[in-house]
Order: sequence, then C-alpha cells, then structure tokens
Amino acid sequence: MKDAVVAHALELGFDLCRVTHAGDPESAPAFDRWLASGHHGQMEYLARNGAKRKNPQMVLPGARSIIVVAVSYAAGEEGEPARVAGTPTGVVARYARHADYHEVLGERLEALTCRVNELGGPGTRSLWYVDTGPLLERDLAQRAGVGFAGKHTNLISRELGNWFLLAEILTTAELPPDPAERNRCGTCVRCLAACPTQAIVAPFELDARRCISYLTIELKGSIPEVLRPAIGARIFGCDDCLAVCPWNRFARLGALMSGVRRDDLGQPRLLEWLRL
Repeated sequence: MKDAVVAHALELGFDLCRVTHAGDPESAPAFDRWLASGHHGQMEYLARNGAKRKNPQMVLPGARSIIVVAVSYAAGEEGEPARVAGTPTGVVARYARHADYHEVLGERLEALTCRVNELGGPGTRSLWYVDTGPLLERDLAQRAGVGFAGKHTNLISRELGNWFLLAEILTTAELPPDPAERNRCGTCVRCLAACPTQAIVAPFELDARRCISYLTIELKGSIPEVLRPAIGARIFGCDDCLAVCPWNRFARLGALMSGVRRDDLGQPRLLEWLRL
C-alpha cells in the first residue's frame, strides 16, 4: 500500500512523500516552553489548540500513520524577477509568488487522501491539511525523514534545500514509517547573521514578534517603530534566513509550483498596490 501511495503522490506533482507514525511529536516540551516565553506573539491560535498539536490522536482518533508531502517552490536564477527601474517596488516572499498554495496543494492532497482511503479499505478514515491543521508539521516531517530543523527553525531538506512547502494526511491506515532525518545543520550560523531584525534569538529559537514574516503577515496592529527601518521594501514575508543557507545548493525546480507562478508578484509596483 505504501508504495502505491508514494507513487500516486509523485504522479500528482508532489516532490517528496514520506511516512511517520501518529504518536506525539518529541518536540512537544520545547513547544510548550516557546509558548510560555510569549515568542508566538499574537498568534493565539497556536496556544488555543496547543493540546491537539502535541497529540495527533486528538485531531484524528485512531490515527496510525501520518503521510508528509513536500513541494518545491524554488525558482532558480532564471525565475528571479528583474528590478523595475524608476518605479517603487516591494519584495514578496518567494513562496507567495504563485497562485494560493493552499488551493494548489489542497486539490491534489484531496485526491491523494481518496487514494489512501481506497487502498486502506472499508472503515479507513483520513484527514488532510495544507498549513491549516493543528499539527507540529515541521517536527512530524523531520520524523518522517523529509528534512531537519535548521538554526533558523525552518525545515531543511537534503533534496530540496529550503524552498519547499509541507502538507500532511493523518490516516487510520497503518503504513511502514520511514527513518527519521538526523540534524545536519552543523556549525554554520549564516541565518542568524542574515536576519534583519535579529529574530533568531539563539540557534533553533525564533522570537516571532521580531520576525518580518510575522510583522507583515500575522501582526494585526502597527509594526513597532524600532523594527521598521530593518524591514526595507519587504511587504509580505522575508526570505533572508532561507536564502543564505548553504543547503540550497541541492534545491531543485518544482514543476507543480512553477506552473502556477505569478510574475506580477515578483516585484509588485507599490503605487499600484496603494491604489487598490
């Protein structure tokens, strides 16, 4: 069954497909400490459904396996937009320079989930999530062998570098788990040095309240004045800690996201956006 699931995932356009068991993530205590420190800022939903994130059985009772898929959104040098001379332009994080990934991945993940239920037989129940469910997905992905957590706290893949999206299927079907990936971050600290707002307060520890992605996407109020100069032209997210990672030498173009890239989001013209 597992071979058929993986084969179908690749046919649907996913770049990686791995499996882990549905037990509690080992990082649950660290997650609790992170919440207690207040580093999640205004993202109260992380605390509100924290119990579910630490226990997949609360998300899908009877779950036995978690299927983790990854999709590359690497563009390559040829996919990087050219500057627009004489026009004020903004910077959008790479993952958002496409059609909405929730829809792109969700359509295919739903099809893969149907295949899992079909192969699992009568009574098989499965739930799929694309960055929408109460899961510690980075940690589950590491346990499934997709990648390892870097010092910037994002997942790094030996096959995809830093530029990829994750999605999961929880299922009551039992599939053989893949071996977990060990941490291979080494002694490099480029990401810590690259962060414009020093949001990576220690290796493997992010204070989201200082992160430009949080400030330009999650924060509902005004950006603190002291952090504004470091934001520069970034108007939606930030890629600096990901871009400097040496593991990007293994990044490869993903056909699925390349097909839905929006070039108009590469260097959006700010005066046009202000008129919206």
